[in-house]
Amino acid sequence: MANQKTASSPLTALSPLDGRYYSKTAVLREHFSEYGLIRARINVEVEWLIHLSNNPHVAEVPALAEEDARFLRSLVGNFDQAAAERIKEIERSTNHDVKAVEYYLKECLAGHSSLEPIREFVHFACTSEDINNLAHGLMLKAGRQEALLPAVGRLVDRLDRMARKYAGNAMLARTHGQPASPTTVGKELANVVHRLRKAAAQLAALPVYGKLNGAVGNFNAHYAAYPEVDWPAQANEFVTNLGLAYQPFTTQIEPHDYIAEFCHGLTRFNTVLLDLDCDIWGYIALGYFKQKAVRGEVGSSTMPHKVNPIDFENSEGNLGLANAILGHLAVKLPVSRWQRDLTDSTVLRNMGVAIGHSLIAIESTLKGLGKLDLDCQALDSDLDRNWAVLAEPIQTVMRRHGIPESYEQLKLLTRGNREISRESLHRFIRDLDLPASVKTRLMEMTPANYLGNAVEAALDE
Repeated sequence: MANQKTASSPLTALSPLDGRYYSKTAVLREHFSEYGLIRARINVEVEWLIHLSNNPHVAEVPALAEEDARFLRSLVGNFDQAAAERIKEIERSTNHDVKAVEYYLKECLAGHSSLEPIREFVHFACTSEDINNLAHGLMLKAGRQEALLPAVGRLVDRLDRMARKYAGNAMLARTHGQPASPTTVGKELANVVHRLRKAAAQLAALPVYGKLNGAVGNFNAHYAAYPEVDWPAQANEFVTNLGLAYQPFTTQIEPHDYIAEFCHGLTRFNTVLLDLDCDIWGYIALGYFKQKAVRGEVGSSTMPHKVNPIDFENSEGNLGLANAILGHLAVKLPVSRWQRDLTDSTVLRNMGVAIGHSLIAIESTLKGLGKLDLDCQALDSDLDRNWAVLAEPIQTVMRRHGIPESYEQLKLLTRGNREISRESLHRFIRDLDLPASVKTRLMEMTPANYLGNAVEAALDE
């Protein structure tokens, strides 16, 4: 029994999602907690009973009066922690979570004059997986729409604003970590915006599937009771009315391929974000970005001067955890022995964990971006120290005008030479056999204005 030292609280939570990061993951609890799962199961069971009442072939479940349908749906709308605890109490006897939901609903219908006669049609012809797959689908769809995608949208919008703001701020690029042809800060951020938007659009567009076809996917029990009913059509109508896409071919379980696609899609988004975190971390190290000091915060326990890029590091770490879990979900969930094994059940309970770490990462990156100030002086100084990057346009123009060994001449002049300056390049240009107008154009180039279409590209994204 928990004593005062280990009483349940964020401080004693085993998972940091419910401990240290409690406030950052609160939006997910409504959907991905066990409470959320139980409520989603109640929703499916109630809607299935209402659906049966609308089928004229199922005469034993007469059409419900409007007030009866309202009462049934109120069991979902008014679902609270006390109801969830009652279901858990029943589960302690049944040792079966979905059966506990069925018995709870039958309790709710007891004594209700018009609904008690149809109590035995709660969970009619269903296997527990009929209820569970639909519940998980509803949870994932709602969690994606109400928690994940809004955070994704805030991040992409913030980066898009930054890309436009810094579209004209020239920056020395680095390929292989070495000085390379210049770009702009905005263009580099626009690259990320383009990638994130594509990943987010794919994530948002993925259909969420559901099935309701019995113990092995053949409507065996359904047809045994009502052979005259077109049960595939009924299942299709029911699933689509829930707002899910109908899955017609299954074993006992919906095959979870769509969840694997979702996991892969979120992993791709997370990987692009991790790439950004690493790059921003590096630009902070180079001095391109300053971080705003927050009064009262400590950067290092021993070095008072430090302002560490902790938000980007926190994001990177959580993205690693998220992608590890998402990777396991993606490869495990579509695999089930023969018509059913239970390994997916425990794994599916971690969907919220994977999304939770993703959400923490997104919010951490947003927090870090909010602390950044561009150091234009540092950018300009770095560019001015690297006139050698103009070897590329000079040798390319020389090639156009038929000067032999253009690349080799610039390689000899610049490679490994730290003394390259405006003056030394201009001396080289003046000696070239080029039209005067071309020489003038080359000598007007600087590391800060040799940008190609970087500015336009940043503004066009």
